[in-house]
Amino acid sequence: MDMWTTPRALGLLLGGYLLGSISTAILVARHLGGPDPRHVGSGNPGATNMLRVGGKKAGALTLLGDLLKGTLAVLAARWLGAAPPVLALVGLAAFLGHLYPVWFGFRGGKGVATALGVLLGLAPLVGLATAATWLATAFVTRISSLSALVAAALAPLWMAWLHPEPAYAWTTAAMSLLLYWRHRSNIRNLLAGREGKIRW
Repeated sequence: MDMWTTPRALGLLLGGYLLGSISTAILVARHLGGPDPRHVGSGNPGATNMLRVGGKKAGALTLLGDLLKGTLAVLAARWLGAAPPVLALVGLAAFLGHLYPVWFGFRGGKGVATALGVLLGLAPLVGLATAATWLATAFVTRISSLSALVAAALAPLWMAWLHPEPAYAWTTAAMSLLLYWRHRSNIRNLLAGREGKIRW
C-alpha cells in the first residue's frame, strides 16, 4: 500500500514532529542549572544563545541535540521503509516541531541546527556542503545569523546539484524560507549594523 495513504505515514509525521518538539536548549539549561534561554540573551532557545548565556558546553550540547533530532527523525523513517516524499515530510515535521514545540508552548528556536540535521539525514553530502557554507561564512564574518542566512540561501542549490530528488528539493526550499522568516529580527539588525558577533 502506498505510504501516502496509510496511517503509518501519518504516524511517522507525528513522530517526527514530537521528536523535533523536544527543546534541547531548555533541557540542557535545566540539567546544567543555567537560566531558561527563552528569558535571557536573545530569548532564542538555540545553540548560539546557549553559547552566549551558558558557555561552550551548553552551546555544544544544544547544537548536538538539535542537529540529532532532525537526523534521527529522517533515519528512523528510512529504516521503517518510508519513500522519499514521506522522508522529506518527516524531516520537515521535525523542523516544524523545533520551531513550534508542543511540549514548550509552541515557542521554539530558529531551526538552523535542526534543518542541518534534516539535510544530513536526507542527503549527507548536501548537509556537509551546507555546514561548510555556514562555517566559511562564520569564519569570514563572525556573525552567526548571517552565516545561517547564507547557508539557507545556498542549501536548495546544493540539493539541486548534489541530490536532485524533487521531494527533498521542496523540503529544503521550505525550510530555507522558514529560516528567513524566523530570522527577520536578525535581518533588521544586520541592515542596521547592530548584529552581534561570535566570540570564538
